[in-house]
Amino acid sequence: MQSLWMLFATFVFAIMGVCVKLASASCSTSEIVMSRGLVGMVLIAVMLRFQKGTLRTTLPWQHAWRGFVGVTALWLWFFSIGKLPLATAMTLNYMAPIWIAAIMFTLSWWHGQQGFAWGLTAAICASFIGVALLLQPTLHADQWLGGLLALISGFLSALAYIQVKKLGQLGEPEYRVVFYFSVSGVIAGFLSGTIDSIYHTGQILILHKLTLTDAGLLFAIGLCATIAQIAMTRAYRLGAMLVTANLQYTGIVFSSIWGILIWGDHLGWSSWLGMIIILVSGMTATFYNANRRS
Repeated sequence: MQSLWMLFATFVFAIMGVCVKLASASCSTSEIVMSRGLVGMVLIAVMLRFQKGTLRTTLPWQHAWRGFVGVTALWLWFFSIGKLPLATAMTLNYMAPIWIAAIMFTLSWWHGQQGFAWGLTAAICASFIGVALLLQPTLHADQWLGGLLALISGFLSALAYIQVKKLGQLGEPEYRVVFYFSVSGVIAGFLSGTIDSIYHTGQILILHKLTLTDAGLLFAIGLCATIAQIAMTRAYRLGAMLVTANLQYTGIVFSSIWGILIWGDHLGWSSWLGMIIILVSGMTATFYNANRRS
């Protein structure tokens, strides 16, 4: 039952993706990342005023590593959302469970803990066939950078999810994991925004003059991200790993619906076939890992 938190998380993440795509028309990626983290920090700090809890941690370096890979993945993903159809960007980012399976298999095989797993290898290869089918018909020549960055974002997200699971096993509550991830976002957004501003204008200027719509979108991104992150962290910490990982793929469905309704995205049969292959490959890889651990 706790795994159903992931279903709620993917729905809210899809709404966040809509807000990011809308905000990217007038806001930089650095502004979006920094605002997202700032809203998350404030919301969790307010929450702790009414609930018992502390931000003190004995695992600063583990949080730092989760923040580094997580924020880098987030920055790349937000950038790609502004360049790609929403469903395409979400699908490539949601390849994280496939990357997790590939990482776990590679490490086990390297240390001689198991032989060559043809089933998992086939699932991983099939997923990349799905990526090729998804990208080829939906990307224009000027969108390949966004596609590549979204793919890298999915790999880094896999590393971040592994660290989230590890932090949960070490006893870190979800609010603390999300808070320090938000801190990392604020720092990364500030630094990248400052560097970009100095390079282009020679001045230290982070946020441009925001319209009421921009401010509302940035707040909505932070609110949705914080709610979804807490729900996702709780699902991975308390729910069954197999069910939780597979429910993550419902985000592809939600984002596809939003893309069609708002932007009129048209996905051909090759695109839908690629998305289905990625979804099935991800579930197959997750089942394989669960059976191997058993």
